Amino acid sequence: MFELVVATLASLFAGFVDAIVGGGGLILVPALFGVFPNAAPATLFGTNKGAAVWGTAWATLQYAKRVEMVWSALLPAALAALVGAALGAWTVTLVSPTGLRKALPVILLLVLLYTLVRKDLGREHTRRYAGRQEAGVASLIGVAIGFYDGFFGPGTGSFFVFLFVRLLGYDFLHASASAKLLNTATNLSALGLFIAKGHIWWHYAIAMAVANILGSLVGTRLALKHGAGFVRGVFIVVVAALIVKTGYDAFFRL
Repeated sequence: MFELVVATLASLFAGFVDAIVGGGGLILVPALFGVFPNAAPATLFGTNKGAAVWGTAWATLQYAKRVEMVWSALLPAALAALVGAALGAWTVTLVSPTGLRKALPVILLLVLLYTLVRKDLGREHTRRYAGRQEAGVASLIGVAIGFYDGFFGPGTGSFFVFLFVRLLGYDFLHASASAKLLNTATNLSALGLFIAKGHIWWHYAIAMAVANILGSLVGTRLALKHGAGFVRGVFIVVVAALIVKTGYDAFFRL
């Protein structure tokens, strides 16, 4: 019972953070490993995806009601993200992500510094492309970050948000809304693999999914209420936390 309560509360908070700017895995995955130290990692990752996919899907629906979603670009990008995640998951069975593990904190630090230096970044929503060009760039983002999510994973939502801001000219609110659709696709791809391999605890995932949706609802409403500046601030906090977490994992954890 204690384990279920802790996992459900962690899923609630993860859904809240993830709905605003991504990074829910930063909360939920360590919580699962802490509560179930002897469980198979694949089972914990599968259970995490079984909860998180519902929160991201719910956030996508909520954003779609209030924020302009360029479906002609985002649907192909979501399909590309799904394919990329499947390819990444297949690749990790052949190649170890050890090198990427050490490079990730540095990459995230560069993203953080760029965001801090460019104080106007993501505050105005000015789309740089339209039509096929926008769909093409969005699909490249989808397949690249989707592959990364399947291959390694930490910070996927934040990378989606940053690239939508930097490459497509979206503000942080529109970028976060768009990122939710692509993140839902990558979560579905990974979840399908985990289910096929039997790596999911449904009795935990169902309760965690309900909590994740509730957290997502609150996070989405806050983002919509306070706008791009608020999402940018949360993005900076989440990326900073990711730098600390991934840096510790890469260089100090035995």
